[in-house]
Amino acid sequence: MTLGSILILAGRRPGAVDALAEAHGVADKCLVPVAGRPMLAHVLASAAETDAAQIFVSSHHEGLADDLGDIVVDRLGDRLVFVPAADNLADSVLAVAGIAPFPLLITTADNCLLTPATIAEIGAEAVRLGAEAGVALARREDVLAVHPEGQRRFYEFSDVAVSNCNAYWMGHRGALTAAEAFRGGGQFVKKPVRVMQAFGLINLLRFRFGLGPIHHIFRRISRHLNVEVAPLLVSDGATAIDVDNDRSLRVTEALMARRASVSPRPNCHETPGEPDAVSERQLAVTR
Repeated sequence: MTLGSILILAGRRPGAVDALAEAHGVADKCLVPVAGRPMLAHVLASAAETDAAQIFVSSHHEGLADDLGDIVVDRLGDRLVFVPAADNLADSVLAVAGIAPFPLLITTADNCLLTPATIAEIGAEAVRLGAEAGVALARREDVLAVHPEGQRRFYEFSDVAVSNCNAYWMGHRGALTAAEAFRGGGQFVKKPVRVMQAFGLINLLRFRFGLGPIHHIFRRISRHLNVEVAPLLVSDGATAIDVDNDRSLRVTEALMARRASVSPRPNCHETPGEPDAVSERQLAVTR
C-alpha cells in the first residue's frame, strides 16, 4: 500500500528541559548530534526514501529548518512541512491529520534507527492484518540480538515479549480515536493510570501482566476503542532503540557504524566526512 504521509513528532514537554539537549548545548532534543548529524535528520533521511507524498515535522521550535542545517531539508523540498506542535501528542497528531493524506505513519524524532525497509514492513503488516491502526513492536530476541543494552524494558504477553518502536500506523481518519491514548504522553504504557484511561481497567491488567496472547489482548483493546488496532511486529530489533539518554545515544551511534561497515555501497544517509566505523569497544555494553 502506498504511504500517504509521515508525521515526525519533535516537540517538547511544556516547561520541561530535556537533559540530553542540555548536555549537548542545543535548544531541542531533536537537534542533539547523533553520528555527526542532528537526530531528526536521520529520521528525515529514512522518510525521504519512502513513497510518502508529504512528511510533517511537528515542533515547538521556530526556525527549526534553518537550525537543523542538514542537506536532507533541501532534498525533501516541498514534501517537507514544518507545523507547530500542540501541548500534548494527541492534539499534535490530530492537527496534522486534518491536512495529511492517509495512510499516516507517526514516529518520533529520536527514532534514528528506523529504516525505509521497516516503514514499508509496518504498512505491509497493517494491511495483512486488516488493521485500521497499528503499533510497531519488536520481539525481545530481535532487540537483544542487535545489542544487549539497546533496550531494557519489555512487555510480556503469554506468547511473546516485545518492546515499543515509537512508530504508529493510521489507515484512515476514522482510526484517529486511537490517538486519544497518547493525550497524557507518548510512552503511556509506562504509566498504569494512562493505560486504564485509554483501554479500561481489565485491559490494563491484561496488558501489564501479559494475561493472554498479544493479538487477543489487542482485539480486546480494539473493542474498547471501537477501532481495529493491531500489534505490528517488525523484524529489525534496532527499531526499538530510540535515543533517550547518553547510553542509548552511544548504542545508536555504534549500530549506525556497524550498518555502514557492512553496507555494500556508501550509505546515502550519511554526510561527507562522517566516520564509517567506531571501535569495537563502543559496541560493548554501555552504561
